[in-house]
Amino acid sequence: MSQDGAHGRYAGQALAGGRYQLRDLLGEGGMASVHLAYDAVLDRQVAIKTLHTELGREQAFRERFRREAQAVAKLTHTNIVSVFDTGEDDLGGLTVPYIVMEYVEGHPLGSVLEGDVRQYGAMPADRALKVTADVLAALEISHEMGLVHRDIKPGNVMVTKRGVVKVMDFGIARAMQSGVTSMTQTGMVVGTPQYLSPEQALGRGVDARSDLYSVGIMLFQLVTGRLPFDADSPLAIAYAHVQEEPVAPSSINRSLPPAVDALVARALKKNPNERFPTAEAMRDECLRVAASFQAAAPSIVPGAGPTQSGAGVGSAVFPPVDRTAQAAPGPVRTPYQPGPYGAPQTPAPAYGYPQQGGYPTPPSMGYGPHAPQTSPTPPYTISPQQVPQTPGAGGGRGNKPVIIGSIVVSLVAVVSLIAALTMNKGSDDKGGGAGASASSSHPAGYRGPDTTRRIDKTKCTEPTEAYDDETKVLLPDFRYKDINSVKACFQAAHWQYKVTHQDDNTWGKGTVLDQFPAANTDIDAKKPGTIELTVSTGNPQQ
Repeated sequence: MSQDGAHGRYAGQALAGGRYQLRDLLGEGGMASVHLAYDAVLDRQVAIKTLHTELGREQAFRERFRREAQAVAKLTHTNIVSVFDTGEDDLGGLTVPYIVMEYVEGHPLGSVLEGDVRQYGAMPADRALKVTADVLAALEISHEMGLVHRDIKPGNVMVTKRGVVKVMDFGIARAMQSGVTSMTQTGMVVGTPQYLSPEQALGRGVDARSDLYSVGIMLFQLVTGRLPFDADSPLAIAYAHVQEEPVAPSSINRSLPPAVDALVARALKKNPNERFPTAEAMRDECLRVAASFQAAAPSIVPGAGPTQSGAGVGSAVFPPVDRTAQAAPGPVRTPYQPGPYGAPQTPAPAYGYPQQGGYPTPPSMGYGPHAPQTSPTPPYTISPQQVPQTPGAGGGRGNKPVIIGSIVVSLVAVVSLIAALTMNKGSDDKGGGAGASASSSHPAGYRGPDTTRRIDKTKCTEPTEAYDDETKVLLPDFRYKDINSVKACFQAAHWQYKVTHQDDNTWGKGTVLDQFPAANTDIDAKKPGTIELTVSTGNPQQ
């Protein structure tokens, strides 16, 4: 079967032994199609997403996809698109994984924003904050269950005819990431460049706070009609997320109060420890800010907006290469500019051009009676000539997910090292030790321990099993818990740990601020290795 039009011809076919009858094609992208379908057993309309990529041929991916869908099916909330069923079937001679979802009659948030941009220049701030609060309500539920979305953006948010906000595609990015290893290379990062958190761009483990950064990007876009980082390639955008500070939204939309600037600025902190600690906390702030000012129409400053971000990074690191020669280019010298992570002004090392292209593009599309139908998009090769341009309001054609490889991690390796050194101050405390004590005379602003925030030992002795491997478990979330209770948890499970102290008085002395690996990372049930903890000294940051 040819690629062109193959997936549109699924209409009229049936899945699951005839239970689901595929009808109209609602939307189509490079890696998935969404059909309106009829559930003959329960006599209802549903939406079915079918994946039509090389991933469908890999048993490991199909198994991970199934387990992720099962986990997402447990999420029940007004603001989450429900998942009813999952499976795989033969369509046109290919094994096709599919998910059966709630059918939402409405529009993708990107389309709603485009309408507001045409009418007002941006979405009115009070409405944008309420939409964002609803997205955060959905994330609050998923984060409580250990599910990080990893790809929050307007294309993954639907608005029903009655104005109800619904988030979809939970678990898709994680499932996609499980399949890229055999397709491309190790160290890949799945996501949409315009909404990637700095830790995603660096290839680090992510937790719930990564989603909150993406929500911050989305809120910036809603209230200004523009994205905070504009660049000519995914690599340059990733660089900007790590190194550059966004402009204040009020510099683009003069009607925004300072409270909106402050909210967005906190959500977009490079250091996850400086963002909102939870989706609930950020949601509460959105609602508080929305209630604190009188609604006003957007007042967009003509010509205002972000300057070109990461200018020249993509073309400097990846110059055009004769692909038939199968040879990497010579050394490229690109000086870093100092940024939030304090990257030194030293020449960057030479990087080889990836010889094998064809990095696939996981989609996230809206669906519904008015969702736009797009033609299939071929996989991207990360090259300045082929990457999409940064979109304007609503996402545009450049707002497509790509897989940013280990090259991005190499590009910012120096930045990552500097960040690690500056974010983790203090002495080391190896597993089971008493740890370094703070000075007996405390500086102004010192906050003492809060021993009420404890973790139960059973979180370590009876951890949740991983979705894809019975020999592995999910690492508990130790953040914002008292270190003594965390140590007791480790000792009960006979796990090893290492503590590094950091000046921070947000939560008080002895509070775990961060952990590595991140919460809900798959670890070996019997030999998890040494878990690294960053613990507050209670002293204000210097």
